[in-house]
Amino acid sequence: MNCDLTQGSIMKKLLKFAFPIMVGNVLQQLYNVVDTLIVGRFLGKNALAAVGSSYTLMVFVTSIILGLCMGSSAFFSMQFGRRDYDRLEKGIYMAFLMIGTVTVTLNILVYAGIYGILAFLRVPDEVVPFMREYLLWIFAGIVATFLYNFAANFMRALGNSLIPLCFLGVSAVLNIFLDLFFIRVLMWGVGGAAAATVISQYVAGVGILIYCVKKYPEVHIRKENRHWNQGILKELLGLSSLTCLQQSVMNFGILMVQGLVNSFGAVVMAAFAAAVKIDSFAYSPVQDFGNAFSTYVAQNYGAGKRDRIRKGMRDAVLSAFLFCSVISMLVVCFARPLMSLFLDESSAEAVVVGVGYLRIEASFYFGIGLLFLFYGYFRAVNKPGISVVLTVISLGMRVLLAYTLSAIEGIGVTGIWMSVPIGWFLADAAGAAFYLHKNKKEGLRLFRSV
Repeated sequence: MNCDLTQGSIMKKLLKFAFPIMVGNVLQQLYNVVDTLIVGRFLGKNALAAVGSSYTLMVFVTSIILGLCMGSSAFFSMQFGRRDYDRLEKGIYMAFLMIGTVTVTLNILVYAGIYGILAFLRVPDEVVPFMREYLLWIFAGIVATFLYNFAANFMRALGNSLIPLCFLGVSAVLNIFLDLFFIRVLMWGVGGAAAATVISQYVAGVGILIYCVKKYPEVHIRKENRHWNQGILKELLGLSSLTCLQQSVMNFGILMVQGLVNSFGAVVMAAFAAAVKIDSFAYSPVQDFGNAFSTYVAQNYGAGKRDRIRKGMRDAVLSAFLFCSVISMLVVCFARPLMSLFLDESSAEAVVVGVGYLRIEASFYFGIGLLFLFYGYFRAVNKPGISVVLTVISLGMRVLLAYTLSAIEGIGVTGIWMSVPIGWFLADAAGAAFYLHKNKKEGLRLFRSV
């Protein structure tokens, strides 16, 4: 089931490898969307506002774990490309210890600081009880998030993107069923929505870990490789810490924007909660295409095939442009019906606010599509610091402009929405400059051909 991306047709292999990852994240986003839809329809706008704001916080916390897993995956891909299985085993052992320790520490910290977190996010009083209940449940799933993402990123690094999809599919279906059962039958409220997600996460996380142990000899670490290795830890940290920083900076910026959104009240919070889920669902395939492209680049980088990397970049940019163009058109045209799925007639004001958000963001999806490709590329060629710089540019400008524009009379909350695509395209310009500088004349010819 492993896929060697260092030979054969570039787009055929890349798309074959990327497709299960893209479908997997669509499934993940789907059950996030269904979770939001059920809460919005059956529990009201305050509960929806709480779940939406909690989701932003949870993404920030788990982004640290995800960043470490993605950085470790780049190390695994490089060793696989070099066929250095001894170093691969040592890397798996050290990465599991490192990320597992970070996961447990984060879990303790978020529970200890839950009341301070609510204050920092400026949650309105009428939303606080719902959000506190949801967070107390949802934070119990952090360990499951680590187990799934570590195993899934390991398997993808070796070219197997299908099995993680299967476990995610089971988790998604289970989550939807439990959502309806806990909320509609047992009447557990927002706590039921969180419990459904946590149970589903553990099914996926524990299940995929057991699969890895049974099917992959690489995770049966030999005794001589089960020891502290300072050199490999340093290499893992070099890849993972910056990728983790990138993910954390990106989601901390989003968290700051969430705090600004919360200051506009429950109506805007509810609109933002629904619109962000639609937004994330729409562009998640191109995000996963960027992650798959990163594995492609890492394997070829490890094998020393630089020309194949450049050709892959050209094809990936064209594919992302075509996909984003179609999705942009669909979301802009169907923004109102999409928002109406989450909010009933009693929340008409929130629907209008959400439609405004979607039409602005969706018009510029190629901006974030290209940015995901740059993130994946620089992470794979052992330049994760550049990905961090691009994230700082994108999110830094987004936060700065959001707070500046929203304070102007006559612009208000629309300024928050406008700041997002501006940040994307400024980061894209910087990413293109870094890429061209690295590839010089060959890179210039590549971009002209696109």
